[in-house]
Amino acid sequence: MAFNSYEFIFIFLPLTYAGFWLLVRWAAYTAAVNWLILTSIIFYAYAGLAGLEIIASEILFNYLIASALVRTEPARKRLRRVLFVGGVTGNVLILSYFKYWNFLLATANTLWATNFNVDQAIFPLGISFLTFQQIAFLADVWSRQIPSFNLRDHLFFSLFFPRTVAGPIVRYKEIVPQLSATAARDFVPNFAVGICLFSIGLFKKTVLADGVAQFVPEAFNPPTAVWLSEPVSLLTAWISVLAYTLELYFDFSGYSDMALGAGRLFGVKLPMNFNSPLRAHNIVEFWGRWHITLTRFLTAYVYTPLVLHITRTRLAKGKSVLHGRLSSLSAIVALVALPTLLTMAVSGVWHGVGWQFVIWGLLHGGYLTINQSWRLLRPRFWPDQVSYDRIMKPLGAFLTFMAVTVAMVFFRATSPASALSILGGMVGVNGVVPHLYENLGFGLSTYLVNLIMPFSWVGILLLIVMLMPNSLELMRRFQPASDFPRETKGMAHPQVIQSSVSVASIHVASVTAYPKLRAALTACTNVRTRGIALNGPTAAVIALTIVLALFALSASSGFLYFRF
Repeated sequence: MAFNSYEFIFIFLPLTYAGFWLLVRWAAYTAAVNWLILTSIIFYAYAGLAGLEIIASEILFNYLIASALVRTEPARKRLRRVLFVGGVTGNVLILSYFKYWNFLLATANTLWATNFNVDQAIFPLGISFLTFQQIAFLADVWSRQIPSFNLRDHLFFSLFFPRTVAGPIVRYKEIVPQLSATAARDFVPNFAVGICLFSIGLFKKTVLADGVAQFVPEAFNPPTAVWLSEPVSLLTAWISVLAYTLELYFDFSGYSDMALGAGRLFGVKLPMNFNSPLRAHNIVEFWGRWHITLTRFLTAYVYTPLVLHITRTRLAKGKSVLHGRLSSLSAIVALVALPTLLTMAVSGVWHGVGWQFVIWGLLHGGYLTINQSWRLLRPRFWPDQVSYDRIMKPLGAFLTFMAVTVAMVFFRATSPASALSILGGMVGVNGVVPHLYENLGFGLSTYLVNLIMPFSWVGILLLIVMLMPNSLELMRRFQPASDFPRETKGMAHPQVIQSSVSVASIHVASVTAYPKLRAALTACTNVRTRGIALNGPTAAVIALTIVLALFALSASSGFLYFRF
């Protein structure tokens, strides 16, 4: 049941919401939580009973392992380690079987001419996100950060439907303690904030993401329009790749807003998962803004353990480790390049089935390695921080955007060969423009409209991305996510907000010759740092947003991250 579907918006969500708050008001809060668990099970069942059985088995498996860890004395370290490793291994095997088994069989058939039967596999709803969430849960129980829990809380943590399809990947301590904090008096503020977030997200998905999606297949699945050339020309390739980058951007951003809004309707603040990543000045910052909870998971459970293990090994052998600008090449390769590439390879494999996803992950691993290595060594070659920031912040933002866009080719392509063909088109090996209009069945004006329209869409969406406040910034006063700061002072993520403000400041300074434009950009900057009030004008804008989103709902497609 997609968030952008009639049955979810007009049936499931209103009934679930009404039942929850009636139980909060007239019965025990425990009954309201049980209601949410029941409706979340229905949400899973709607996607298929076979998938629900698999999800239920995985949740039960993790509950039993975690219960055994809690009951085992801390002194019995070997037994606890066996339980933890067995639990993690079981989760990985479950995910690997349902997501990758057919891919492995098909690869074997290709490489060794075997004849394995590749059947249509069951892919349980949200199993990738659930698996990582369960692994994090076991890790927190093993490290005794969760000293006790019960079945009800574990079911709520595992099944809560707003985060089911595409995250965020939440930790137990982020949402379970909130179960006792919601009261009937919170009905109005939670409803207002939740509806605002959900409406903004729905508009992003149905109007912006699905609107630009029409231009994506032109290079990735040619030919879909009579004016296109074959093979893919430079303009066609760039139209499609930029369109896909923005489609995925607004698709994932829209889902993240809708998840935050749906959770807030029930008094639960989920962690932020998306915070204007295309404004990033470097690739490290990009991954601190894109799929934030996945980055957090991979850093905590893959990257950091690898770095610690390699560091200890090198120290035991008397080899050098990282020492800032004095770091040796061997230390950088061992402690930066190797763990980064391995971590991002895991990210690529997690995102999708196919070698193109592995390449996508390794590309980002290479980007991150270069960025992290430059951060270490830069003071040796460019010690002046002021001049560095003045030159490299705008240049770094451009390079980051281009690097992300190039990598998106592998993320969207159906195979590495297809991706390489499109990259060839992007550098002009197949010509610059689609074939001449004289060979078509219509005139020059129609040809130009077909050529200009996609660039107009891309240009408008890029302006929205770079200049407009995002939903978290708009709702800052009401803490839209559990880890998003209400104020710009004393915030938990100062580098994120400061970089956002600096981007806007650069734009404001660059248009001093245009007072009205400067005033508009200054207003955007003020909203970004202060947020908006929930008043009459805001309600009118949200109502218009809902109307436009609902008009576009009938033509809306599924969320892209659903297949990951």
